[in-house]
Amino acid sequence: MLFPKSNAHRDIVDCSGVWDFRPDPEGLGLKDGWGDGFESTHECAVPGSWNEQLQEFDLMNYVGGAWYQREVHIPHHFDGKQVFLRVGSADFESKLWVNGQLIAENDLLCLPYDGALDGYITPGEKARIVIWVNNEQRYQSITPGVAIDDYIREQRIRDEQFPATRPDFFPYGGIQRPVLLCAIPRVHIADVTLDTHIDGSIGLLTVRAQVNAPDGGQLKVAVSDGQVETLPIVEGNAVAQFRIEDCRFWSLRDPYLYDVSLELEVDGTTVDSYALHAGVREITVRGRRLYLNGEKVFLRGFGKHEDFPVHGRGLNLPLMVKDFGLMHWIGANSFRTSHYPYAEEILDYADRKGVLVISELASVNLDFRIADEETLRNHRRTLERQIARDKNHPSVIMWSVANEPGYLGEEEYQGEASHHYWKNLCDYTRELDASRPVTVANVGRISTNDPSFHYVDIVSINRYYGWYDMPGQLDRAAVRLQKELDDIAAEHDKPILVLEFGADTIAGAHSTTDQLFTEEYQARFLETYCDVIENHPNAIGTHVWNFADFRTAQNHRRVILNLKGVFTRTREPKLAAFRLKERWSVPFVFGSEA
Repeated sequence: MLFPKSNAHRDIVDCSGVWDFRPDPEGLGLKDGWGDGFESTHECAVPGSWNEQLQEFDLMNYVGGAWYQREVHIPHHFDGKQVFLRVGSADFESKLWVNGQLIAENDLLCLPYDGALDGYITPGEKARIVIWVNNEQRYQSITPGVAIDDYIREQRIRDEQFPATRPDFFPYGGIQRPVLLCAIPRVHIADVTLDTHIDGSIGLLTVRAQVNAPDGGQLKVAVSDGQVETLPIVEGNAVAQFRIEDCRFWSLRDPYLYDVSLELEVDGTTVDSYALHAGVREITVRGRRLYLNGEKVFLRGFGKHEDFPVHGRGLNLPLMVKDFGLMHWIGANSFRTSHYPYAEEILDYADRKGVLVISELASVNLDFRIADEETLRNHRRTLERQIARDKNHPSVIMWSVANEPGYLGEEEYQGEASHHYWKNLCDYTRELDASRPVTVANVGRISTNDPSFHYVDIVSINRYYGWYDMPGQLDRAAVRLQKELDDIAAEHDKPILVLEFGADTIAGAHSTTDQLFTEEYQARFLETYCDVIENHPNAIGTHVWNFADFRTAQNHRRVILNLKGVFTRTREPKLAAFRLKERWSVPFVFGSEA
């Protein structure tokens, strides 16, 4: 799955801008043929969520279908090329029409999809794009849906959220990432996979290309260290292998990227080209440790969200630059794409900045009372597309295939179905990509008896003792956390990563004693957890929840936002940010491995 790029053979028209928009709460559009065009009632910017943009039109909490429409000009020079439309992300379900023809559908959250336009457009003329987006979560989704009736039936009225949602983040709707009109040669490079390994000071780089070209063609692959290989196309494939002497390995200190360029030749003529970056590095798990290029690494960082005022979850490049600057300032070396794949632009930036990324699927609070083989198939489909999208990013060091499954503590989670589910999914992840470890973020309600622990490479846990449990009692919380880490290590003896721990904090609230919601309590909470985790022999990292405050659905636990950020939603630092900066400015020293 190649990210669209412009070059001498490929073209892109960015369709971002202000689109015609119409909410469809009664579900009329699919029945009445709005894919052919519709009468607009509002305007909505793309990329961006509709919620805060159109709050004044009563769409802040809107859950349901909505329609987008705009006309784009098809350039003359697209004639003779393969033309397609690519939607970076439209949550959670969408359909795409061009000139009244349904050309693509998608139900995989926060991932791109595309549709071919051949036969439906005329170069030199305008084309009408219509996109239907629905932000309702389906029951068989790997992030299962919930309705108000479910809260009542399950006698969980105190858990009710508005809009109804299981995850503790806002169910934004809309076209969240760019819509790109793309033209590529009909004979073209279809996909590229980069594999890297290390042999002493030598970097081993394998470039595997899938090519939509007949046998007899050639693929020229060049690396910026000066090496070039010209390979025959055999059954649509070509493989080049390079040994890079005195290689500059991609690392936290030196995120060096080699340029890799590919040129496809047919009958002596170059018909297509594509370029990408390769970070030569190796991620391994040995015993209780995580290694980057053979050196032990301890992760210091955050869970984050794609969330900002007005933009919602929409791609926000100035915010991306700001957030990476703040991570550098505070001394973080990593983050998790909680709880869905982030925009590809963010991963590109992490590649360049030398930040480690745990790439997480959009699977939150999987409910094993309703999860079945269809759910597993959906999970596998999501995994396939996400790995295909993110496989070449050196910054991506781990796959997190789910967050907090069994969140309700349902007894079904402890049964054979759960063991079957996680074994199947973890094995399939390694089948698709054997170069990165696999993890699942465990929820506190399941505690240490989680079936997924048997099948992951790294045990990851989310814990809030001292907040949701034992509020204001950090001494008790530290004892409980220590015991859980010890229990997990005794049973599994794998690396342990604490992916979430944090306390809601109102900026400007202070107290001379431990008091929930104050800046002092948040700072002491985080320091207490770091002390316990950093001194545990199986621990490989601390990821604070959260980087910045973010919007949630309305419920009694939240004052509009989840306030666990060490930065406010608009990125002002709280006291905890300064405490973490002091702590993380000192290099981590591993204790005895005995």
